Amino acid sequence: MFSQELWLENERKCAMVRKAKPGRKRQELLAIAFGVKVGLRGAILWSPLKLFACSQISSLVRRAALTHNDNHFNYEKTHNFKVHTFRGPHWCEYCANFMWGLIAQGVRCSDCGLNVHKQCSKHVPNDCQPDLKRIKKVYCCDLTTLVKAHNTQRPMVVDICIREIEARGLKSEGIYRVSGFTEHIEDVKMAFDREIANADERLEAVHEVLMLLPPAHYETLRYLMIHLKKVTMNEKDNLMNAENLGIVFGPTLMRPPEDSTLTTLHDMRYQKLIVQILIENEDVLF
Repeated sequence: MFSQELWLENERKCAMVRKAKPGRKRQELLAIAFGVKVGLRGAILWSPLKLFACSQISSLVRRAALTHNDNHFNYEKTHNFKVHTFRGPHWCEYCANFMWGLIAQGVRCSDCGLNVHKQCSKHVPNDCQPDLKRIKKVYCCDLTTLVKAHNTQRPMVVDICIREIEARGLKSEGIYRVSGFTEHIEDVKMAFDREIANADERLEAVHEVLMLLPPAHYETLRYLMIHLKKVTMNEKDNLMNAENLGIVFGPTLMRPPEDSTLTTLHDMRYQKLIVQILIENEDVLF
């Protein structure tokens, strides 16, 4: 890895290259990479070595930059603009002029909430700072958007999973070859997307929803959860824990209002999870 002095020297030389004519940049970058003074006459790079350098130079500079800015994570990100209809008067946050019209007056960045004219969106710099309130999921999310929203160098899911594997999975037979159960994988993904790790907030939200139930519904559910909790206390004999009971009772207790097979399949994991939470925390929630 580059030393501090070498880094500063190369940074100065790269600045000189950026100001040079486009045709010279490639050759001069290669010269810097191998410690040859810029503009030195007779400096001839062997062709295969030059080809190798072309594929490696950007990687070396990027690694040095990441080390130099280890605590900043200054990843550049473009805005994710989408046409938006604003309610009430609105001004462009780029040119500060009024947005005219009744519908589709401008565009809004779905990642950071920046509101600008459609024409102005072409001139906005790539300085999007995603807001966590707008990032609803971890999976199927743009990588740069995710790390900037969490102000991390990598997605937290990568760090968490690798730590777990290195702590207790390195000697597991068939690691990375033997597939896990699809249902368990989806549960883990859902936990990351929904932040189920915050148990206190989760229980508080479930309790607030229970308080909205009609008295007859609440009492019936409470009595059933007390019974199911007793079932789990005999798990050694009946092999039924809270998760298994959630799979059985979830579709019955939390049937969606519309009779749609697709909706039912999509909601099945959430149904199981809610019933599991009700059983495990019966003494707190009711």
